[in-house]
Amino acid sequence: MSTTGRGAPARSATADREVLISRGIDAPRELVFEAFTEVRHLSRWWGPEGFTTTTRAFEFRVGGEWDFVMHGPDGTDYQEWITWIEITPPERIALLHGESRDDPNAFESVLTFAPDGAATRIEMRTVFPTKELRDEAVEKYHAIEGGQQTLSNLAAYVTEIVRKGAEG
Repeated sequence: MSTTGRGAPARSATADREVLISRGIDAPRELVFEAFTEVRHLSRWWGPEGFTTTTRAFEFRVGGEWDFVMHGPDGTDYQEWITWIEITPPERIALLHGESRDDPNAFESVLTFAPDGAATRIEMRTVFPTKELRDEAVEKYHAIEGGQQTLSNLAAYVTEIVRKGAEG
């Protein structure tokens, strides 16, 4: 591995095409992972604030697909499609995400779920095909804020499950 300066890792070859979002979640890693793997969970928290999701098809397995529509707060529908590239429970999910199966602008995301005591640190690293597509996602579609809001929704959802479990 090449380094720069005082042992700091060199900038990755994809750095100008990446968006990295991470968050601590006060819930066990297995539960946070499960919230990504079952459509009954995903439909309750997926997407930025104000968005809802309608699933048309869902098969969580390598090569399986999630075909869904995100409904924006302004009434706009966004056709979405994900295929699962790698699934390593409860540590890692890699996926390809676009508007459809043949989307030339589809991007790859890798989600890692790391235990942090009784909590979980989730990291979502997204790599776009080009710097221009990354910049468009960040500037036009607010990908960073949307990703942060999505992980906040996930955190609220699984934290509520933990709380209800502790009560009952």
